[in-house]
Amino acid sequence: MEIKPQAVVLPKETDHLEQGKYGPVFPRTPACYGFSIVARVKPGHADAIREYGYSLARALEQDPYLLAPLKLHYLRWVLFDDDTRFMYQGIFDTDFDKYTEDAIALFSKAGVSTAFEHLEGFPEDWRTNPEAFVRFVREHHCPSFIEYGEYPYVTADEIKKALRIKSALSEMLDQMQ
Repeated sequence: MEIKPQAVVLPKETDHLEQGKYGPVFPRTPACYGFSIVARVKPGHADAIREYGYSLARALEQDPYLLAPLKLHYLRWVLFDDDTRFMYQGIFDTDFDKYTEDAIALFSKAGVSTAFEHLEGFPEDWRTNPEAFVRFVREHHCPSFIEYGEYPYVTADEIKKALRIKSALSEMLDQMQ
């Protein structure tokens, strides 16, 4: 099986895209699904966002599978412009609608907040009002216009499975020596 890197240029206009529960469904790309949000930080809340990052890292030390329902590949959080703006980038295996619903359910079940609460315009009732949550994300989403995958269309579960197989083969070869 040859794994050939690929890139896809995404359309600027979304009128022709399939409509999901919460708006246009962006196509799966070689990098899977994802979104990037850029929003203003509430004045004086940048340190709270950083602390939330530390809290999330500690929670993942306790339960490495805490975010597993989101089928994430990567998350990246960036504070910039002298801590007045925040960028969230997520790459995941599900479409936007499922990711959003899973995120709300996960945070509600775990009884935790989201760093987004420190962003201007984020709805206070996000736990019970997924439409408001989605509206915020869509209004602050900066769509990609090209996405590249070195190992295109491969899910996080497929990558983990391949790594387990590699480890098992390596262990088996070590035992044969």
